[in-house]
Amino acid sequence: MTAAVHATHKAWIDEADLRLDDFRAQVLRTTDPADYPLASDVRSNVLVYSAASVATADRRALQSELIGALADGPGVVAFEGAFDAGVVDRASEAFFTIIDAQRAAGNAAGDHFGKPGANDRIWNAAQKLALHDPQVFADYYANDALAVVCQAWLGPRYQVTSQVNVVNPGGNQQVPHRDYHLGFVPDEHLVDYPAHLHRTSPALTLQGAVAHCDMPVDSGPTMLLPFSQRFEGGYIAFNRPEFVDFFAEHHVQVPLAKGDAVFFNPALYHAAGSNVSSDIRRIANLLLVSSPFGRAMEALDRTAMVRAVYPALRAMKAAGRPQRELLNAVVATAEGYAFPTNLDNDQPIGSLAPPSQVDTVLAALAEDLTAEQLDVALRDQDDRRTP
Repeated sequence: MTAAVHATHKAWIDEADLRLDDFRAQVLRTTDPADYPLASDVRSNVLVYSAASVATADRRALQSELIGALADGPGVVAFEGAFDAGVVDRASEAFFTIIDAQRAAGNAAGDHFGKPGANDRIWNAAQKLALHDPQVFADYYANDALAVVCQAWLGPRYQVTSQVNVVNPGGNQQVPHRDYHLGFVPDEHLVDYPAHLHRTSPALTLQGAVAHCDMPVDSGPTMLLPFSQRFEGGYIAFNRPEFVDFFAEHHVQVPLAKGDAVFFNPALYHAAGSNVSSDIRRIANLLLVSSPFGRAMEALDRTAMVRAVYPALRAMKAAGRPQRELLNAVVATAEGYAFPTNLDNDQPIGSLAPPSQVDTVLAALAEDLTAEQLDVALRDQDDRRTP
């Protein structure tokens, strides 16, 4: 028996793999609630979970269900009441302060599809929030609904980045697309990536959006095409007219309440909707969470973030916050992977890898180091890692 006999996938994606009829056959199906016993509801093919399920369900069973849903199921899950409304309001206040400062400085930012001024965008919102209001950042990213789905898709040392998007009344919808990594590769280069990388890329990131206000359909919550992540040729095909038309006919939108969150496979066809309301300034924190084994979209100064947030982490520990929440906040702040590093200076001794920045912060919390003592440890670690 040769390896070719056992092959289940083609090596390359070609024109024969981009038929709309094949896409239609993958997408036009119905989510069966019996396949997802821990979900509380199915709305427009989107699986809905309650925040309470995160605390009460068997964690491994819940994560197994989420993996199946994101990989081969509808590709999208929503969590009702994922974030405490008070924490969301505090974060929103911080975000609007940052937006006002950007506008005052003449640095109004647009998104990938909208012009500056039509929407308001905060790039690198995770770092900006950490430096602007460390306590809000720590409370926000201690969230366990976020952690449970990120751990399920990406493993325990995922890397959080985020961008805040505010779509003002009259803001237009995006064009349907897939996201990072291959979603941002020029069309003419996509066919040069072998098929296994088209399958691998979606496993390296997770898309999410946290509703920072109530989002009825007329405010334009994200348009989604459940099951579309299953189509292997989708990165090449998504902007072809017949696929755009299919999306326009078959997409769904799920209204969200403030504090709800939606997470989806980055290969799922999606697009922000038009805000046709007269008075809803739709604000969402858009999460692009990365595997430690991939490259995130944004460059974050995680050392600066750790320095800013560490006093809030110590306060959380002193207040008796659950260890899991403390770990969630640390993972969202610090760099969780030990590489790349300078192995001449940062040698693994007694282990396969030197300590990561997450390890350093957790050790500092365990030993109740002061901020000044942690700063010395961070400087030493950065010095070892620098070529």
